[in-house]
This record gives sequence, C-alpha cells and structure tokens, in this order.
Amino acid sequence: MQDLTIRPITGLEELDLFNRHPYTLNHELADDLAAGRRHPSWMWMALRGDRLLARLAWWGRDKDDDPFLLDILDLEEGAVDVAVRLLRTAMAETLPAGGKPPEYLRFVPPDWRETDRRAVEDRMAVLESTGARLFVERLRLDWRPGTPIPEPSGRLSFRPVRDENELLDLMTEVLDGTLDAHGRDDLTHMSPREAAIRHYEDEIARYTSPRAWWRVATLPGGEPVGFVTPGRNDYNAIIGYIAVLPAHRGNGYIDDLLAEGTRILAAEHVPRIRAATDLGNTPMAQAFARAGYVNFERSINMTWPD
Repeated sequence: MQDLTIRPITGLEELDLFNRHPYTLNHELADDLAAGRRHPSWMWMALRGDRLLARLAWWGRDKDDDPFLLDILDLEEGAVDVAVRLLRTAMAETLPAGGKPPEYLRFVPPDWRETDRRAVEDRMAVLESTGARLFVERLRLDWRPGTPIPEPSGRLSFRPVRDENELLDLMTEVLDGTLDAHGRDDLTHMSPREAAIRHYEDEIARYTSPRAWWRVATLPGGEPVGFVTPGRNDYNAIIGYIAVLPAHRGNGYIDDLLAEGTRILAAEHVPRIRAATDLGNTPMAQAFARAGYVNFERSINMTWPD
C-alpha cells in the first residue's frame, strides 16, 4: 500500500484534484484564490497516490493574514483517522501558535439527520478529536424574485442610518435578551459595546454594498424600534443584521423590518437574497418563513474552547 501524503495544494493547477470531493463551495474556490480569500497554503489534502482521502480548507476575509473560518472538511467513508491526522498536521503548520483555532462552519442539507447523518457526524468526530465542540446549528434561508413582498403596514417609518455610531448604539442595545448564540457567547467575555464593535468590524463594515441601504425603523414620533442592514457580501445579497429593540419586542415589528430590507434588495434586481438565523431562534425563523424565505440548507458551527 502506498504511503499517506499530507500536504497543501501547490496552486490553482491542483484545484481539480482538491475538488474531487463534491461540495457546494467548490465552484467558488478559484475566485477565492484569485481574490486572496484563500491561499494554497490554507488548502490541505491527504493523498494515497492520486487518491484523495480527505481535504480541508480555511477561508479568510480580504487582507487577512490568518484564516478566519475553517469551512471545508471532507473525507472518504471510513477515513476518520486519516482526516484527524490531516487536521492536526494542517493546524500545526497553518495556524498561529498558541491561538484559538478559527470557527468551523459547514453547510449541510436541511434534513441531514435523515439523509446525510453519517457524513456529518464523521466530520464532527474529526473536529472533536482536536477539542472542538458543537456551538450552534443555523438555518440558511433563500428569497427569490417573484416571491410577494408585503406592502408597508404604515405602523413604522424607515430612514437611513445616520452614521456608524448610531448603528453601534442600536447594535449594543439589541444584545439585551438576544437569542443569537454568537451574541450570547460574546457577552460572556466582553461588554455589549465591545461585542457590537466586534460584530460591526468583522462583518457589517465589510459589506461591498452602499451603506445608504441600511434602515432604522421608527414610530410616528421618531422613536427607533429596530434596524435592518441589507447588503451584499462577496457572494450574495443578504439580510445582514436585523433586530428589534428590547422595549418594542412582541409587537410584530420584525415583519415590517424584514419586508423593508427585502424590498430594498429586490429593487436592485438581485437574483436571490440570502439570510441565516439560529435554529433555536424560533421568532426570527418564523418571521423569515412568513416573508417567503425558504430554508434550503443548515449550517453546523463548531468552536474550540478558549
């Protein structure tokens, strides 16, 4: 039997080999390499001859020196031990020493427990061998042109966000009582303001779309009740952040906010709008369903303890 080889890809010329394991992100990898969101040194393979037994890849935001997410991990059935060796080797060679590994995120079918359980649980077992634990399962949602958008109810008015500080103030306030797992985790080791700044800098500030799309919802007297940040990331139009302020929850305002964000993006004639929410955030999931967003995938998010 040939020896096992564990190594990163040499470059774009090995992408066909790397993509022998099918996955929904495969078609994006060439563009990611060209844009600098991935690097060959972040994309690893376990090979026996020319047979690809397992692979993994990290993704980074523009200009990041280190990976931000581990978002590809695939292995042949029965190759868990090989994948563990691959992951341990790649982590030691790629990630900064002594730091917390980047979060793992994997897209899976919405009915994965019935259709893909073995593959999902094998990947999770590989990660658990290095100390990772399940953090949250999330719904991935999709809105398509032609889906009806409710007319404005007239209960709220909408205006652009005045500036970065106003958005940060609102983001800080909505963390009180949040059902979002990432937000709740942030609050265990930083202040609400620090958590808001981190979320803003890590995600919202990086949108490639106009900030003029962002909206604050107000009552007739001008009091804010919530906000929505429709935008565009490197791949899709998205409902980036949507929330109702604590004092105004329970009044159905989330439907008005979501309709407004959807209306702004639909006016740009986008081919689809993507969104996501935690599986356990039932009110938000129900709002997306009422607005015609379809749960087309889920994501499994795993993290390593501090």
